[in-house]
Amino acid sequence: MADQQRSAAARLRSRARLVVQGALSLVLVAVIFRYLLGGIDLAEVWAEIAAMTPLELAGLLAIVAWNLATYALVPVTVGLSFWRVMMVSQAATAAANTVPTVGPAIGTGLSYRMLGSWGYSRSRATTAMLVAGVWNSLVKLSLPVLALALLALQGSTSPRRVSAALVGIAGLAATVTVFALLLRSQRLAHRFGLVGGRVASRLLGLVGRPPVAGWELATAKFRVRTLALLQGRWAPITAATLVSHLSLYLVLLICLRDVGVSNAEANWAEVLAVFAFARLATAVPYTPGGAGVVEAVLIGGLVAAGGDREQVTAAVLVYRALTWALPILLGIGCWLWWHQSQLRP
Repeated sequence: MADQQRSAAARLRSRARLVVQGALSLVLVAVIFRYLLGGIDLAEVWAEIAAMTPLELAGLLAIVAWNLATYALVPVTVGLSFWRVMMVSQAATAAANTVPTVGPAIGTGLSYRMLGSWGYSRSRATTAMLVAGVWNSLVKLSLPVLALALLALQGSTSPRRVSAALVGIAGLAATVTVFALLLRSQRLAHRFGLVGGRVASRLLGLVGRPPVAGWELATAKFRVRTLALLQGRWAPITAATLVSHLSLYLVLLICLRDVGVSNAEANWAEVLAVFAFARLATAVPYTPGGAGVVEAVLIGGLVAAGGDREQVTAAVLVYRALTWALPILLGIGCWLWWHQSQLRP
């Protein structure tokens, strides 16, 4: 009886903590947008958006469609059709973009259910999602380094940019080293699992949660399945992941050009650098889909690069409508279609 009461109290504390974190996340979004839009002529922002020609809109929508398609082109879910992979990615993205704090976890659970309904085992789904996550992280760490190197070639170096590049290189090197060691041998994978389990158990103990168990076995199993997945596929996975990120950057660049931010104001390398750091800023999900955080980094960085504030704001709002809000609508539609298909005999 006492154990049940403690378990119920722990669940209540966990739910209360999630509610508080979600409320703080939404408050943060409101504060950021109030700061970003304060002192801006919103009528002028809307005029910049409305001035986009039908041809510009058509070209932009074509690039957006291509960017959405690239989510399903990363070959980690072997044996699934393009449309099924697209439905899973869009539904998971919709959850991550809308639900504060636990959105990514809900998206992961939804991915398991959808993949499982098509005969994909839990272990295969776990391997696919972990490999995709690791490759996404590697590209997120690589893009700032690449962008700063391009700026250096253009002669746009500064001590701050050099420091940022060194930090990015260190983070990328550490991530690659850990992943390579994990895959190198079964013994090292087992040791990583033990250390990771101990750290996780200590952190969970601080919030009154039970310790984890079996991480060393799971890590060793992950190593075997990851090697099997990467064999002959690591190059296509790397290329497709890089293309997906660069396609997203292209959407931002075209939005800027369509509203009138010229290359003389913010050249393509500067836009890539700002975009890369905005992507890096979403590594920790402070807000759903990085709402507010991404806008703050993009507007602040692009205005600092030389873009007109109203034009930059207009471009960023269009960019986020197409890459944050639109996937929510598509993801809800994908989930409804899948849900209805499960109800059919």
